[in-house]
Amino acid sequence: MSRQHNSGKASAAKHEEIAAKDLTAGLFRDFERLVEIKVMGRAFQVPERNTVLRCFQYLSPDTIPFGRFCWNQECQYCRIVAKLPDDAEAHEMLSCKFMVSSGLEIVDLSPELKLCLRAVLPKMRKKGHALAKK
Repeated sequence: MSRQHNSGKASAAKHEEIAAKDLTAGLFRDFERLVEIKVMGRAFQVPERNTVLRCFQYLSPDTIPFGRFCWNQECQYCRIVAKLPDDAEAHEMLSCKFMVSSGLEIVDLSPELKLCLRAVLPKMRKKGHALAKK
């Protein structure tokens, strides 16, 4: 009888695994590799062919979905300051609109993103950031 009980537990675990995959199946665009970006000085590997905000969700799946993001460029809570590999200076952009690319360096985050990414980013010193006042 315990053999059937163990079989039932294995079946339930398999169902949970399949359900978890189904939940994330439509979140990310298809990707073949991970690319390296820097966020506030720390390097991360994220899926290519996705928006920066979706890559933030890849890094912090337990917090980004609960942030106050509209995901369609209206709320402005996903604003970042980032430097492209070929650019000399950083530019302000919306992470829900901009596609990630290898070598992207994010130098500042909106307060909402800082809150949602605090578990994966190093402790940030409190100072006047360009995005904190917007």
